[in-house]
Amino acid sequence: MRLLSCLALFLAAAVTFAPAADPVLELEAINGQKHAPLVVTGEKKAAVLFFVSPFCSTTKAFMKEINAIAADYVGKAAVYVVHSDPEITKEVAMEHAVISEVKDTTTVVLLDKEQTLAKQVQAKITPEAVVVGSDGKTLYKGRINDLYLGPTKRQRAATTKDLRDALDAILAGKPVAEPQLEAQGCKIGGIK
Repeated sequence: MRLLSCLALFLAAAVTFAPAADPVLELEAINGQKHAPLVVTGEKKAAVLFFVSPFCSTTKAFMKEINAIAADYVGKAAVYVVHSDPEITKEVAMEHAVISEVKDTTTVVLLDKEQTLAKQVQAKITPEAVVVGSDGKTLYKGRINDLYLGPTKRQRAATTKDLRDALDAILAGKPVAEPQLEAQGCKIGGIK
């Protein structure tokens, strides 16, 4: 009986002193609101994170497609444009959103100045797409399409739709095709 009492006390103490769950990562958007980009809520099945830089010409070449994906998957996936370069100010990110015609009805523009999100999902390039599922796990990480075959090797037009294919698979409850090809573009400043 004494052994059972000791065991009960031990179990109660273990539950009481269990480590707290990791806090939810929240980032500030350019409109001042806080968002948790790794938390998928409502009827959405995924969150799409586009890591971008206003100083990267490769990002500029992809902004039209990023906006099109945001519009085409509205209501099905949360879409975030993420500035992870610590040098990007809120004003620069806002200007980039205006110039790039990012619609605040389909896309949230986030500042990741501490690079917490980029490091957590291992983003290193702009533009790079990362898709996380409802469980917060990365389901896709790589290029948007094959417009760029290398850092400076641009085709006239994309011939694949890697990210759209991945999103369609995720929304259909299917696994994402392999391999997931690396994004081509500019390095995110400060990320190794």
